[in-house]
Formats: sequence, structure tokens, C-alpha cells
Amino acid sequence: MKMGEGLISRNEVNTAFEMLLEKIELLANQLNEQGAEAFKAGDYDGARCAAEQATQLADFREKVKSLKKEWELLNAGQLTRPRTSRRTRPERLARGLRTPEEAFRIPILESLVELGGKASVREVLDLVGQKMKDVLTSYDQAELPSTPGTIRWRNTAQWCRLTLVREGLLKPDSPQGIWEISDAGRKYLDDWKNKSSNG
Repeated sequence: MKMGEGLISRNEVNTAFEMLLEKIELLANQLNEQGAEAFKAGDYDGARCAAEQATQLADFREKVKSLKKEWELLNAGQLTRPRTSRRTRPERLARGLRTPEEAFRIPILESLVELGGKASVREVLDLVGQKMKDVLTSYDQAELPSTPGTIRWRNTAQWCRLTLVREGLLKPDSPQGIWEISDAGRKYLDDWKNKSSNG
């Protein structure tokens, strides 16, 4: 076998990571809904169990994201591809692949700054949607199969918000339903803008 033959492409691995992340998120969403229903029904043990499982899934998701990042770093230095004996077509994202969570970071931070530093989830996501209208695909715009009425990209953006909170870029103690940028988030956005304008 010649070098490079039989190897899966970097794009296929990224696609696999994105698909896995989405499956984990859907399971976590379902557990959160089950927990809320159990709580309403007075089944507090069931609600607590569902909440614990959802938390474990969210932690597992962070590990998968870390592996995805490690994979991207591993391949970042590969400026040339191994030559194969046959022609290959340019790689494209697989049909049905959602826009990755990382794409929402800057639009969320920008939206919060434009909205005065904090705003309701709906206000933030409406503005993010305007900013990303040329990026979001029909797959992003579709409803989640597990949660009819929930648009896929809005769900991805909400998971991105959780990551931004973990990183200290959004405040963790904002009232329910309100997103608020932190001082670290403003600095991150300023640094990103300076870097973008300089290079």
C-alpha cells in the first residue's frame, strides 16, 4: 500500500466528532426534559437522577471536544498531503453536518456587547441568527428530531454559551434566561478584533 492510501481524511474525522457531539447533546437535552417532567410530577428522585446523568453527559461532551481540539492541533502542521496514486476531489463538509459550536463564539460575544452587555436568550439568539445568516445551512435551520420546535443552530449556540461560561467569558450567575458577558469576555473579543484587523 502506498503512503496515504486507505487513510480516512481529516475532514471525515472532524465530521465524526461533530456527529458524536450532536448525539451527546441530544441525549443531554432529553435527560433535562425528563428531569423537568419528573420534577413537575413530584418524582424528585427521578428528577435528581436525570439531572446527574445530564451533568455526566455534559462533562463527557467536554472530553470529546478536548479530543477534537487535540486532533485539530495534531493536523495543524500538515501543510502538504501525502500523495496518492489516484486523483482526489477537494474535500467538502458532509451533507447534513451542522455548523460547529466554535463558529458561534464571536457572534454571541458581539451580540451581547451590542445589546448592552446582557440580554434575554431570545434577543441574543435573534441577533446571532442575523449575524450568521450567510453561514447557517438548511440543516442548521431544521428542527431537532428529539425536540420538535427547537431549531438545531439555536441548540448548538446554547451549548456554546455553556462553554463560554466554563471559560469565564460569560457570567455564570446571571438570572435564568439572561446571558451576560464578563470582563474576560470583553477582553477576549477585543483581542480577537485586534488580531483580525492586524492580520
